[in-house]
Amino acid sequence: MAINYRKHRRAIEKMYEDSCTISRHIEAKDPVTKETKQTLQPIYEEQRCKLSQTGLPRNGQTVAENNIKYDAKLFLAPELEVLQGDVIAITRKSTGQVETYSAGKPFPPYSSHQEIMLEATEWA
Repeated sequence: MAINYRKHRRAIEKMYEDSCTISRHIEAKDPVTKETKQTLQPIYEEQRCKLSQTGLPRNGQTVAENNIKYDAKLFLAPELEVLQGDVIAITRKSTGQVETYSAGKPFPPYSSHQEIMLEATEWA
């Protein structure tokens, strides 16, 4: 009995309720100063996805700042190439809120989806 990967993919993608923009740091030459700079350039826009929290926030309270870190997992189409360090801005359908994360090293994609660990750092 063969596995119907298209059927599995359709079932997984029914859970995709959010959308994301994936951006990458690209070296570009400034036309005025002729200096090479790192710029953040969108690679993929408005891609359907599913964000899942993997752990509770860790509080890094100090006298000067309150640093909050937490991890999340992104479910995404397997054909999209995401690199470690890419910046992923996820728009939550339920609230319209945009959350920004840094991508970890992606797990080799399954034929139906890929899972990418994300890290968020916020200051309260």
